[in-house]
Amino acid sequence: MKSITIDIPAIPENIRMIESFIENARDDYRMDDDIYGNIMISVTEAVNNAIRHGSAADPEKNVSLTLSMDDHSIRFIIQDSGQGFDYQQLPDPTLPENIDKPAGRGIFLMKHLADEVSFENNGSCVKLCFYK
Repeated sequence: MKSITIDIPAIPENIRMIESFIENARDDYRMDDDIYGNIMISVTEAVNNAIRHGSAADPEKNVSLTLSMDDHSIRFIIQDSGQGFDYQQLPDPTLPENIDKPAGRGIFLMKHLADEVSFENNGSCVKLCFYK
């Protein structure tokens, strides 16, 4: 299984680095276009949450992104140094009272775009899996 990890300081502007990392991985690992968009949205949402919520956008903290791939799947692990969150008690962003809220859709999107989503370390570690 091929694997690569990058660590970035937890500042929102570094989402651009993650987008570039995924674009490069698409070419290096020959990702299919049909899952590339799902990967880009899911992984950037997870990293954005790790930066903003897990690491409180503190440039002294890092967010780690690991990509691994085998013949059947592409996996991403996003880890922050925060305390985590209650990922089982999230408001439904599709309910009328939440539709106009500017936040709260990231995990919803991840769960609908990735083939597998799991949380570890109280939510400070997110694992995303996409089947080839």
